[in-house]
Amino acid sequence: MQYKKRTHTCGELRPSHIGQPITLTGWVDTRRDLGGVIFIDLRDRYGITQVVFGPQYEEKAHQLAKELRSEYVISVTGKVEQRPEGTINPKILTGEVDVVGMELVILNKAENPPFAIEDDIDTNEDLRLKYRYLDLRRSEMQKRLLFRHKMYQITRKYFDEHNFVEIETPVLMKSTPEGARDFLVPSRINPGKFYALPQSPQTYKQILMVAGFDRYFQVVKCFRDEDLRADRQPEFTQIDVEMSFIDELDIQTIVEGLMKKFFKELLNIEVQTPFPRLSYKEAMEGYGSDKPDLRFGLKFADFSELVKDSGFKVFSESVKKGNVVAGFAVPGGAGFTRNQMDNLVDFTKSLGVGGLAYIKLTDKGIDSAIEKFLGNEICLKICEAAGAKPGDNVFIVSDTWQKTYSTLGTLRLEMAKRLNLTDENKWNLLWVVDFPMFEYSEEEKRFVAMHHPFTSPKPEDEHFLNTDPPKARARAYDLVLNGNEIAGGSIRIFNSEMQSKVFSLLGIGTEEAKTKFGFMLDAFKFGAPPHGGIAFGFDRIAMLLTNSKSIRDVIAFPKTSSGYSLMDDNPSEVDKKQLDELHIKLK
Repeated sequence: MQYKKRTHTCGELRPSHIGQPITLTGWVDTRRDLGGVIFIDLRDRYGITQVVFGPQYEEKAHQLAKELRSEYVISVTGKVEQRPEGTINPKILTGEVDVVGMELVILNKAENPPFAIEDDIDTNEDLRLKYRYLDLRRSEMQKRLLFRHKMYQITRKYFDEHNFVEIETPVLMKSTPEGARDFLVPSRINPGKFYALPQSPQTYKQILMVAGFDRYFQVVKCFRDEDLRADRQPEFTQIDVEMSFIDELDIQTIVEGLMKKFFKELLNIEVQTPFPRLSYKEAMEGYGSDKPDLRFGLKFADFSELVKDSGFKVFSESVKKGNVVAGFAVPGGAGFTRNQMDNLVDFTKSLGVGGLAYIKLTDKGIDSAIEKFLGNEICLKICEAAGAKPGDNVFIVSDTWQKTYSTLGTLRLEMAKRLNLTDENKWNLLWVVDFPMFEYSEEEKRFVAMHHPFTSPKPEDEHFLNTDPPKARARAYDLVLNGNEIAGGSIRIFNSEMQSKVFSLLGIGTEEAKTKFGFMLDAFKFGAPPHGGIAFGFDRIAMLLTNSKSIRDVIAFPKTSSGYSLMDDNPSEVDKKQLDELHIKLK
């Protein structure tokens, strides 16, 4: 089929092009037949241009234009003209001009699409994922992927300017399950043996530090076989970074520089550096989360000292057991009805604690069912400690340290949502630092690494590894944006003795460590430099910066929440011959 190649895109024409002959190609967005004249909006990823066909211009093209329907692929040759007065469309960049259609070629016809190719459609997501190639024609989807493209370019340019080397690491690697579940790949030429898809290039980037590449980065695909949610996919992209002869501040400074670039070049927003820092303990005791959203208040207060000797045994006995009594003031909460409070008590109980106590502070004084046990004076002191003002309501929870603060953290977010306290136009970036090295897994009955098993303890806490491991803090740090963790990293262990010690505390014996990580432990014996790094969740950052509701909206071909690709029907069964070649037999 003969047709002229385009001379311009559908978002390019301006009054300066008036009088010029041009050729456009693209998809028919809409068609309007006004009797003697046919108007079409022609669309490509650059924009929309209105094309006019009429018998007074070219009869053959006008007749053919009567056949056009939405999503037909066409080529149009014509002349650019000024739109008549009163018909200018300020909503599109080409809205001051028309193209008079002189030649028309229908390159491909199209069936009626299952949903409209337009923004803000109310369409089931599964349908959009099944016809992803149609969904990606929509302007808002294309803008997100172009935004993501710019993120790639900024990333590579920034790290190159700071003397980092981009090095690819293997996609087929050794299975070292520690954390999420590995995706396994059977080896045909090594029957009974398997590769794993990398959860991250962690061991490889540490090996690169041993090899002398003191500044490494990579935009890399990673894979985790875990349950999914709105901001998680089985395959995802991260910006992977590692540096030698540095400390935490060096890495954090590099990270802050990249975030400044993202905000400035993508959103034209200046962010202030350095970002605020909270210790893990401060974050949990202040906001009930290791990724707190500080765009609103509702900061917690500890009431344990105030109630430890009170007549309210629910609180006093709890404190004697080593538990915590804490809470926060809800602005305007004194006006909550009995029904609203019953609903909140049930919500709190659903989180696994005994219930929710509350003290309303009114213009007349205290209004609370627990006042008769605590006394008016203690109730007033609790309100004062929480920073409550008349008209506020102080919510109180008591349980173990972890349970109390995590429950309050969930309740805090729920109240912010119900009271619409979050400023959606605000960007809040902060570091959370000084995480515990270990947390105890009741399920596995052993310590597990809070970050990963290659994280170094803080030098002043190394002695706790021998005496009281839960007290040891890690040289780990997370970057948080609006209550979402967007990057996490640590200073690494760089000698075999310390690494073996940590493995031992994690229940990884000498033989298991040698089998899983022997290559890295061997490398450390040949002069490993002090090093550390970080990994950014690229997809999550793109989701947040584009105000997308789901991480799937910033990935070209995502999976559903069950890890399924509706468009190309995978995962799918494979031929028995393929399984036989891999020495695999299905149950």
